Amino acid sequence: MSRIFTPAVETATGATAEVFEQIRKAAGGVPNTFAAIGALNPAALKAVLQAEGVLAAGTLSKQDQETIKLIVSTVAGCDYCVAAHSLLGKMTGLKPDVLAKIRAGEPTGDAKRDALAHFVRTLVATSGTIPEAEFGAIKQAGYTDAQLVDISLAITVIVFTNVFNRINDTALDFPAVK
Repeated sequence: MSRIFTPAVETATGATAEVFEQIRKAAGGVPNTFAAIGALNPAALKAVLQAEGVLAAGTLSKQDQETIKLIVSTVAGCDYCVAAHSLLGKMTGLKPDVLAKIRAGEPTGDAKRDALAHFVRTLVATSGTIPEAEFGAIKQAGYTDAQLVDISLAITVIVFTNVFNRINDTALDFPAVK
C-alpha cells in the first residue's frame, strides 16, 4: 500500500480529472504513480506528460527510451518503475532476456544498445563532467548531438517518477520483476 493517500481516480475533479482523462485515452487507464502525482499536483503531472510528449516526438527509438528508463530505475532502486518499464520495454519489442540483461547491467549483444546502456549508467552513477572517452564512445556508437539532448530528457523524466515512487512506495499495478 502506498504511503500517500490517493483518492480513487474516478472521484477526481477539475484539472486532475482532465489530465486523468488524457491518460485514460492514451493508455487505457491511469497508473498508480500518475494517480498519486495528479491527485496532489496536476500541474506536475502535466509537466511530466508534456516532457514524455517531447520524447515521443524526439530522435530516440521507443526501445532506446525504455532502455534508458529501465537502467535509471534499476540504478535508483525504484521497483515500481523497474516493473513499469520492463513491461513497456517488452511492448516496444525488447525481448525478456534482453530486458533482464539491461536490468543486470550485462551486455545484450546489440553494440549500439550496450553503448547507450553504458553511457546512461555512467551518467547516473557518477558525478561531474563525463570523461572525453565516454563522450567519444557514445558518439562512436552512432548517437547524435540531438539524441544526447533526448537521452538527458529521458533521464530527467524518469528520475522524477523514481524519486516520487521511492518516497511514496507506490503500490505496483504492473507485473513485479524478480
